[in-house]
Amino acid sequence: MQMNKLVACQHRSKTGLIAGVIFSSLLLGGLALSFNLAHAHDFKLGDLLIDHPYATPSLAGTRNGSVYFKGLRNRGGQADRLIAAKSVVAERVELHQMQMDGTIMRMREVPAIELPARTEVNLRHGGAGTHHLMLQGLKQPLKDGDRFDLELVFEKAGTRKVNVWVQTPRAGNASHTHPH
Repeated sequence: MQMNKLVACQHRSKTGLIAGVIFSSLLLGGLALSFNLAHAHDFKLGDLLIDHPYATPSLAGTRNGSVYFKGLRNRGGQADRLIAAKSVVAERVELHQMQMDGTIMRMREVPAIELPARTEVNLRHGGAGTHHLMLQGLKQPLKDGDRFDLELVFEKAGTRKVNVWVQTPRAGNASHTHPH
């Protein structure tokens, strides 16, 4: 009788240990997955990778804002073009090209942003990019920590909604990264 109780106790102990190991593994795996998802901020559309869309806080007294991307990559063998964008946070979204004219940065609206095959187009702030999206007629100021949806329309790939994070860029870092 004592031997049967000992075997049953050992069996329950092993079962509990195995269940604990399985539970711990699932918990750690879930935490790792949620950590990666929380820090992943890119979107795919066919061969296009829309990496880290972000906006800078709007300047006091203005009704305009800017959206940038860590990268806009066309990994396919066929060129595409970003031809439009829209968001509920602004009356309209314009595609802009930035160009230095002597010591002055000039911006002008363009009908499309070219995305050559197997190329990354730079759309970063701080003079590190050649293009950005201009939010015209903001319905309210953009503040650090805000997030909003932006719909991007590509000539060939189609339409993709992305989530834009509003953040003050780190000083001297034109490549922009999120603090962890």
